[in-house]
Amino acid sequence: MDRKAIIVPPGQGRVYAMGPMRAIFKADRDETANGCSISEWWLEPRTRLPDQHAHDEDHVFYVIEGTLSVHIGDGWSHVAKGGYVLIPGGMPHAFENRGPVRSGFISFNVPGGFEERMPDIASALSSTDLTI
Repeated sequence: MDRKAIIVPPGQGRVYAMGPMRAIFKADRDETANGCSISEWWLEPRTRLPDQHAHDEDHVFYVIEGTLSVHIGDGWSHVAKGGYVLIPGGMPHAFENRGPVRSGFISFNVPGGFEERMPDIASALSSTDLTI
């Protein structure tokens, strides 16, 4: 595989708008030799996912703005800017922004491929009420 370095300017990438939530994919499996996919997620105040879910890929979240509430296992944790979350593949989880300010995080999914489900995920979530 002939791989190249990439630089993605701020705000650029493959955008998936889901009402008060937005994901911007910066690198996918094709760009990382299937190693990972990397995306930036933004949740407006009081935004939630509809349900817990699980998938095969590991998630690594790094909070870059606000506070992200994450449900893993039986309880919620609140992760402030600079905090880190590791969610092993197959583990049920959910996330939301319970606060009054926007929350953002970088998501590393290992291995790559999660991005292939984003068109269906975005379609389903954009027709769902995601407000708390």
